[in-house]
Formats: sequence, C-alpha cells, structure tokens
Amino acid sequence: MFRSDKRNDRAVAAISTLIAAGTTIRGDVHFTGGLHLEGVVEGSIAAEGADAVLTLSEKGRVVGEVRVSNAVVNGTVNGDIFAAERLELAGNARVSGNVHYKVLEMAAGAQVNGKMQHQADAPRQLPSPTIADIDADDVEAAHA
Repeated sequence: MFRSDKRNDRAVAAISTLIAAGTTIRGDVHFTGGLHLEGVVEGSIAAEGADAVLTLSEKGRVVGEVRVSNAVVNGTVNGDIFAAERLELAGNARVSGNVHYKVLEMAAGAQVNGKMQHQADAPRQLPSPTIADIDADDVEAAHA
C-alpha cells in the first residue's frame, strides 16, 4: 500500500525502437526516446534529447562508443560510454572501455575494464573583478 517503487524516480522514456536478438547493425545509430537493444551494433550509438534512454539487454552487444543521456547496461560494450545524466550497470554488464557518468548505479557482478570518471556539472564562470578588487600594487606590477 505504501510501497515506494524506485523506478518511478528514474528518467524513463517509452521504448520507441527495438533492435532484436539476431540482428546486427554495422554503422552508427542515432535515436530519440527509448532504444532497447538485444542485438549487436558495430558502430557508435548516440542519443538526441535529455530524456533519451538506452537499454542494453543481457544478450545485447555494442562495439563502439556510446553517448547517451541515460542508460541501463546489462550486456557487453566494447568502447567508451558517456552518460550525461544517469548510468546503471546491471549485474551482467561487461564494459571494455572508459566510463564517463554523472550519476552511477553499479550492481554486484558488473565489470568495467577501463577508467571510471565522474562528470560534474560545468563549473560556473567567476565574475570579472571590479575596480574595488584591484590593488594599487597589481596596477604597478602590470605596468612594470
């Protein structure tokens, strides 16, 4: 009755594209919405839109770079992964490449052979100094 479902908090897009088991695509894949991959992609995968989600099943495989906002990986990726928002590595995930993420959830059994790098938000620009912030010594040093 008062049960909380963790999946309600996640960014979830409806699956609009399916690459089924037994299918191999040689070339790059660009998508919006949700992509469920059970087959093989030999090329890069790129998502357009902040709500895009890649779901890689246990049977799925990618040989190339993955650039998405959100991803759930339970298969094999031979290449770097760039997840702008959220990356979930399920228990059968096998990644041979570097992983760049903002938020990471990694289950027991998932394997990454590469660097794990957190991508923080872009640093804010510092305000320009005002006249009051400049010392007379700084002015003299600049003219010397």
